Amino acid sequence: MAEADRLTIAAGTPGTVLMENAGRAVFHAIVARYRPQTVAVLCGPGNNGGDGWVVARLLRDAGFDVRLASLAPAERLTGDAAAMARRWTGPVQAFTPEVLDGAGLIVDAVFGAGLARAIDGAVVGMIRAVRPGQAVVAVDLPSGISGETGAELGIAFTADLTVTFFRAKPGHWLYPGRARCGRLVVADIGIDAGCLDAIGPRHALNGPDLWGGAFPLLRTDGHKYDRGHTVVLAGGPLNTGAARLAARAALRCGSGLVTTVAGPEAALVVAAHQTACMVAALEGPADFARFLEDGRRNAVVVGPAAGLDEATFAAALAAVSSGAAAVLDADALTVMKGRAGEIFAARRGPLVLTPHDGEFARVFPALADLPSRAARAAAAARDSGAVVVLKGADSCIAAPDGRVAINGNAPPTLATAGSGDVLAGIVAGLMAQRMPAFEAAAAGVWLHGLAAQGAGRGMIADDLVERLPLALQHTENHLLGMGQAG
Repeated sequence: MAEADRLTIAAGTPGTVLMENAGRAVFHAIVARYRPQTVAVLCGPGNNGGDGWVVARLLRDAGFDVRLASLAPAERLTGDAAAMARRWTGPVQAFTPEVLDGAGLIVDAVFGAGLARAIDGAVVGMIRAVRPGQAVVAVDLPSGISGETGAELGIAFTADLTVTFFRAKPGHWLYPGRARCGRLVVADIGIDAGCLDAIGPRHALNGPDLWGGAFPLLRTDGHKYDRGHTVVLAGGPLNTGAARLAARAALRCGSGLVTTVAGPEAALVVAAHQTACMVAALEGPADFARFLEDGRRNAVVVGPAAGLDEATFAAALAAVSSGAAAVLDADALTVMKGRAGEIFAARRGPLVLTPHDGEFARVFPALADLPSRAARAAAAARDSGAVVVLKGADSCIAAPDGRVAINGNAPPTLATAGSGDVLAGIVAGLMAQRMPAFEAAAAGVWLHGLAAQGAGRGMIADDLVERLPLALQHTENHLLGMGQAG
C-alpha cells in the first residue's frame, strides 16, 4: 500500500489529495450508517492519524458533536498529517479515556495497517475504555491488528465498521484480524488500478475472478471421457464413508468417471452404497499402483479414512509417482510425519495437500509457528513443490510460485465431520477436468463454501455434496455473464 501511495504521488497526485480522499471515504461510510451524535476521533502520529483529522473536520461540518484527541501534539506532526491538522479549527483534547465518555461513536485513526509492533502506552488504556454500545469505526484497519498477518499485536480495537483504501489487506481477511474488522468497506481514493502491475501482489481474496479463466465449462459436443477419471482410495470395511463422500463430490463437480477402490471386503461395502461411481476391488498398494498406470485415470485422492498404516503411505507414494493429479488428505498426511520428503521427491504430476492445522504440524513441523495461516501455507508450498490448502475459518491456498488465495466465504457450518473429505473430492474432480492445481484448489475451496451457504445449522457433509450443483451453476452463470470462463 505504501508503494501504491508512492507511485500515485510520483504520477502527480499530491499526498494531501489522497489523504483528503481517504478521510472523505470514511466520512461517507459513517454518515451512510450513523445519525449525527457525539463522536470521539482518535488520531495517531502518522498518516492514519492524518486521515482522522479529515474525518473529524467533515463530521463536524455535517452536524456531529466531534471530540478530537491526538496521540502526538499537533505541532509535532509532519508531512501530510501536519497539513490536515492545520485545517482543523476545533479544540484538541488529551489522548485519555475520558474523551470517550458519552460518545456513541469512536473513530479509530490511530495506527492502521502499517503497525509492526505491540500496542502500548496510552493506546492500551483507550482500547480498554471502549464500552458496550459504543460503535467503533476503524480507519484502514483496527489499531492493534497487523495488516500483513492479521495477528493481534498485544491488544486491538474491535470495529463495527472498517474502511480501507484501494485494496483490502491480508489482515482484513486473516484471523484474528478478520473478527476485529466488522463490516469491511474498500474505498476508491484515486489510486489507479495499474499500480498493481508494478507492485505485483502475491496475495488475493479467493473468488471466481482469480480462477475463472481456467474453470471447466460443459461443452455441447463434449462427453464424459473428455472430463477425466478420478480414483478415490477407501479404507477398511467399516471406514468407507469418507472415501464415498470424496468420490461423490468429484462426480458432482464434473469428473466424467469416478472409481472408488478398496480391498475386496471393503469394496463390497462401497458397492452397496454407490451407484453412479464405479467400484474396483484391489489387493494392496502394489495393485493400486498398477491400477493408476492407466493414464486415463488422471486424478486420485488418497487419505480420507484410509488408515494410519504403512499401506496408506505406500498408496500415497503410488499416487504421487503415477503422474496423475493427486490430492493427499487426512490419514495420508498423518502418515507422512517424518517422511514427507519421500512423497515430495516422488511427485511426477500436480499435487495438492489439504491439511488442517494438526496435520500441517505433522507434515511441516518447522513451519507450524509462522505468524499467519497465509505465511504457513506459502512456506509449505515453496518447500514441498505442492499446492497447499491450509484449512480453517480463513483457509489459505498457496502455490509453489508464491501465489496465495485467502478464502472468505466459508460459513461455520462447514466445521462438521466429512466436510474435508468433500473438499478433497471437489479439488480432484476439477483437476480431472485438467484445471491447474492452484486454480482447482482455490475454486474447490470457494465452491465448498458457496455450497454450504444457506444450508443452515444441521448441515452435514452428505448435504454439502448434494448442494454442489447449485454452487456450480451459480459459478458458471457468473463466469459466462462476465465472459471469464475458459
